[in-house]
Parts: sequence; structure tokens; C-alpha cells
Amino acid sequence: MGLEQALDLGREAFLTSMIISAPVLLIGMVVGLVIALVQAVTQLHEQTLSFVPKIVAMGAVAAFFFPWVTTLMLEYSQVLFGESPW
Repeated sequence: MGLEQALDLGREAFLTSMIISAPVLLIGMVVGLVIALVQAVTQLHEQTLSFVPKIVAMGAVAAFFFPWVTTLMLEYSQVLFGESPW
């Protein structure tokens, strides 16, 4: 394996991990922002009020996107080990 191949594999691994984690992180950010706005408006600063909805929403999104994530990881693994993904 040459240097160019190793760099390509590293770049693809980084991009794949970013794509896989994006839906969960984005929904966590959106839910956190909404909860922060609600807490600022109501002046109710309870710690569990910010964590529990984020955990539930992120778990639901992870479960919803699990088949897509699995397919993406399998395709990358097949490319990584030299097999054809099709």
C-alpha cells in the first residue's frame, strides 16, 4: 500500500465517520437549542430538563438511521478490504 492509498483510506474513514455521526449530532444540537430557548424564556434552569430530551431524541434518531448507518459501514468495509460493494 502506497502513501496515496493510505491517505485516501484515511480521508474516506474520516468522511464516513462524519456522515454517520451527523444526524445524531444535529438533532442533539437542535433539541438542545430549543430546550435552552424554553429555559431562557421560562427562567426554569433544571439540569435534567436539558439532558433527558436530548438523550431521548438522539436515541430515537440513532434507532431510525441504524439501517442506513449499517449499510454505509458495510460498504466502506467492503471497499477497505478490497471487495466490490455491488
